[in-house]
Amino acid sequence: MNYLKMSMPSVLAMVTAFSMIPGGVLSDMRGTQGLEAQQLAQGSTHLHRRLKRGWIWKQLFVPEEDPTPRVIGQLKSDSDRGEFSIKYILTGEGAGDVFEIDEYSGEIRTLKKLDREEKAFYVLQAQAINRRTNEPEEPQSEFIIKVQDINDNVPQFQNEPYVSSIPEMCPTGTTVAQVTATDADDPMFGNNAKLIYSILQGEPYFSVEPKTGIIVTSWPNMDREAREQYLVVVQVKDMLGLSGGYSSSTTVTVSLTDVNDNGPTFQHHLYAFAIPENAAVGTTVGRIMAEDGDIGTNARMTYSLEDDLEGSSTFIIKTDPVTQEGVVLLAKPLDFETKRRFVMAAEAVNDHVDTRFLTLEEFSDRTTLKIVVEDVDEPPVFLSPVYEWKVPENAAAGTVVGIVSARDTDTVNNPISDTTKAFKIDPNNGTITVAKALDRETSNWHNVTVEAKEATQNHLSSSVVVFIKVLDINDNVPRLARDYQPYICEGTQAGELIQLLSAVDPDDPVEGHHFYFSMVPEKHINPNFTIRDNQDNTAGIVARRSTFTRKDRTQYLLPVVVTDSGSPALSSTSTLTISVCSCQPAGHCPTGGVKALALSMGVSLQTLIGILVCLVTLTALSILMLMVRRHRRKQQEGLEVKDLELPETVSQKVLYYGEPGRGGADLDFCPPVVPLRPHPRKRERKLWREDVRASIRMSLRESHLIGPEDEVFRQFILDRLAEADRDPYVPPFDCLKTYAYEGSGSPTGSLSSLESSTMELGPEQPVFNVCFVQP
Repeated sequence: MNYLKMSMPSVLAMVTAFSMIPGGVLSDMRGTQGLEAQQLAQGSTHLHRRLKRGWIWKQLFVPEEDPTPRVIGQLKSDSDRGEFSIKYILTGEGAGDVFEIDEYSGEIRTLKKLDREEKAFYVLQAQAINRRTNEPEEPQSEFIIKVQDINDNVPQFQNEPYVSSIPEMCPTGTTVAQVTATDADDPMFGNNAKLIYSILQGEPYFSVEPKTGIIVTSWPNMDREAREQYLVVVQVKDMLGLSGGYSSSTTVTVSLTDVNDNGPTFQHHLYAFAIPENAAVGTTVGRIMAEDGDIGTNARMTYSLEDDLEGSSTFIIKTDPVTQEGVVLLAKPLDFETKRRFVMAAEAVNDHVDTRFLTLEEFSDRTTLKIVVEDVDEPPVFLSPVYEWKVPENAAAGTVVGIVSARDTDTVNNPISDTTKAFKIDPNNGTITVAKALDRETSNWHNVTVEAKEATQNHLSSSVVVFIKVLDINDNVPRLARDYQPYICEGTQAGELIQLLSAVDPDDPVEGHHFYFSMVPEKHINPNFTIRDNQDNTAGIVARRSTFTRKDRTQYLLPVVVTDSGSPALSSTSTLTISVCSCQPAGHCPTGGVKALALSMGVSLQTLIGILVCLVTLTALSILMLMVRRHRRKQQEGLEVKDLELPETVSQKVLYYGEPGRGGADLDFCPPVVPLRPHPRKRERKLWREDVRASIRMSLRESHLIGPEDEVFRQFILDRLAEADRDPYVPPFDCLKTYAYEGSGSPTGSLSSLESSTMELGPEQPVFNVCFVQP
């Protein structure tokens, strides 16, 4: 039999190991072991099996926190006879470090103090080995050494700090919070970890359940307005609160949340305010306040005014969202003369009510407001901010247009500002009348400023604007829109439109203008033209025949009557001059007003230009003949023609067109000059050579306007030849070489030697000879 001896100083525990033998018969262990060994060596097939022997262990207990090494038990095999032939070995958790075994005696002892909170038990294995054979005497057995708990830990609160809130006025027993503490000691061993809670501070308002740590209210109707916050101190003890245990405490902050258990209350029964009568709408009259012990949403309130309709509409009250005051505001203008005092009731009502605490009537309160209007010296006030009247433009002077009035009874004069001076005002009653004739076409609106001034010492005044619209009447005749100058082409056919007419009228009828066009009524129908009204404020002049020519007639007069649609209707007559024109293929006169003027004079433009050129040419030839005659008179006085130099003689200037040595072809000279017949008279006055040159040059400058083929030009030459034939004082033959006409397309312009005496003549320039022959 194997057995284990244990010795403990404080707790006695015996561990007994039993080995069970079959049949329940105890025999000599050593003999049996020898027999079994002998049979095994001889290979006997018949073996008596013995049951496996094992050690039955119970738990070994070791008190924690014991610093003294001590024997906690002994391991003993039934094979051990005290001869120290058995060796005991200990393995497992803490073997050799925390625990050790005496290999001879099998005593197990501790090596250091143990902490149950660090490790509560150890699992170890024990083995007995024969020293001689080194074979196990017993199979390896496992046992547990458990550390026995002692009360060495203080309970600790979790989740600190504790903060909680409950509504005020809550009933008794309302849960506030739960505190929880833990103890590291063994809750299964004794009372070391048995905790109990209690209140150190917070009574009688709060209590705590001893085992659960739940804090509840123990005082009814706690009022937030009286006290808003509480500090509750809770203590926890182990060992069920017995002496020798440990304890700790924690603080729970409990706040009371607000409920609407208070209604608004005015501190005064009457609030008095004063406001001047000229205060602007929106002016703050004053502030009132209803006290409410609640906060937040429970303290919000709405103010209202209660009075007759006039009073409640003159003032309004609004709630200031920040201060919860009632702000009284002016809603309408005041007048001291009309009403000087307002008395009204003001009421404050909570927005949110809770009938669990108060009745519905207790959530409101009322007070009285008295508002006094102060008198202010103010200017007159017109009954209307602006006046707008209408008056016809034919209204006679003195016609009443309208009346302005101010509210002040002490108004004595009403000055009027009117730059046109078209209106005047009665200073006593504000009646505005027409001062002079009106004309809508000149000014259709009049802006008049009327001023009302007090007769008091301050002479306060105010003004108002009066708009007067002048209504239109039909007092202007319609007229053609412009000065028409119609014309008709010679090839115009009957029924063709000659001119489109339109009209204007300064009047402005409401329904718009409508003009009617017609001809002056005559006994007979106009055979030449007619007027066709288009019914759209336009009309057309239409030809009635197709035989218009300038030879027959160059102008026609056509009266046109324009009538408006006014009441009464007005009309005007305009006479149009229709000219007959020789139009171009495009259908219009090429020269505009000049052509029309020429047609009205009955002379063609070509004829007019031809006559002008002939007059200029005649003047130039006359001056030329005069110079020739003077030159010949000088020859008769003894001067030789051959002795005269070309630049010194006007005749040679006229008759000679080439200068030798210029490089050009020499021109032919006229036949030799024959002696001139003596002139009966001698003129004393001599023309200067330069004057003659200038006259001839000016006369021939316009010669390019007509050509030698022109009928006027040919007739002019023939007339001059006839004069020369009839003149007895000229030689029988004179010859003049000149460049009078080179054609309109010549790029060089005039090449006349009279114009430029130094020009070189080309071989291709045409030469025209003008000869005067005396038979």
